[in-house]
Amino acid sequence: MEVRRAVTCGTHASSDVFIDLRPAEELIIELDSPLIQQYGEHIEKIIKEILQAKGIDRGHLRVLDHGALDCTIKARLETAIERSADDGL
Repeated sequence: MEVRRAVTCGTHASSDVFIDLRPAEELIIELDSPLIQQYGEHIEKIIKEILQAKGIDRGHLRVLDHGALDCTIKARLETAIERSADDGL
C-alpha cells in the first residue's frame, strides 16, 4: 500500500489520538504524547507493526496521542492509511 495523499484522522480530545499522514520519500514517524516516558516505546511498536502489516515504508506520520488505548491507536492509524491510499474515485 502507498501513501498517496495527505490525510488526518482522530481528534485532540482526551483518550483519543490525532493522526496526520502525508506522502514522503522516506518513512518519518513523529510521536508526541504526555505519556511518552511511560508508553512511548509501546506506542511506537504498535505504529510500526501496523505500518509493516500494511506495507507502508514511505510517508510522514505524525501521531499526537492524548492517552488513547491501543485499540484506538490501531483504528485511527488503519483508517488514515486506508484514506491516504484511496484515490477518491
